[in-house]
Amino acid sequence: MDAKKTQSFIDSVWDESILPTLHEYIKIPNVSPLFDKEWATNGFLDQAVKLAADWVRSRNIPGLEMEIVRLEGRTPLLYIEIPGKSDETILLYGHLDKQPPMLPWADGLDPYKPVVRDGKLYGRGGADDGYAVFGSLTAIEALEKQGLPHGRCVVIIECCEESGSPDLPAYIDHLKDRIGTPSLVVCLDSGCGNYDQFWVTTSLRGMISG
Repeated sequence: MDAKKTQSFIDSVWDESILPTLHEYIKIPNVSPLFDKEWATNGFLDQAVKLAADWVRSRNIPGLEMEIVRLEGRTPLLYIEIPGKSDETILLYGHLDKQPPMLPWADGLDPYKPVVRDGKLYGRGGADDGYAVFGSLTAIEALEKQGLPHGRCVVIIECCEESGSPDLPAYIDHLKDRIGTPSLVVCLDSGCGNYDQFWVTTSLRGMISG
C-alpha cells in the first residue's frame, strides 16, 4: 500500500463527499426508538437510512450490492455486500440511530446544527455512529483504487443500537445465509484517545439507561 496515495484519497473523499453528507445527517433528529415512541411514523430513521444509501450508491466500488432490509415492526437495516479476492468474509458493523440531544450544549453548538470547529465536526450522531458507513466503504474503496486484494466484505448498519439493539438478532437470523461465516468482525462504534495512533477496543460489556 502507498500510504501517501491512501491518505490523499481519504482526505479527498472526506472533504468532497463525506463531510457534506455528514452535515445533512446531523440535521436529522433520528433518535433511537427507546427515546422516540413515534419513530415508526415520523420518518426520521428512514430519512437517515436513505441519505446513507444514496451516498453508498454514489461510490464507485465494483460489484457492490446494497439493500435496505425491513422486517415488520422493526427498524430498518442497511445491508451492503462487496465481493473480494478470497473466500474469507469480513463483517463491518455500525449504526445510524442517535442518542437524545441531552441539552444544553456548549455556546454556539446545537445537536442538529453541524459545526466544524478547530477541524472537528460537532453535532449529534456524527461520531456515534454516523461515520461508520462512510468509513468502512472509503477504506474498501481505497484498497480497490490501488488494486490491493481484500476479502469479501459485508457491511451492516442498524438503527436501534442506542436502544440496546433489540432488532439486530432478528436481522442477523434473517440474513445469516447471505452473511455467511465471518473470519473477522469489525465494530465501527468505539472511542480513541487521540488521532495520532490506531486504537482497538477488544471488548465492551453492559448497558445503562435511565
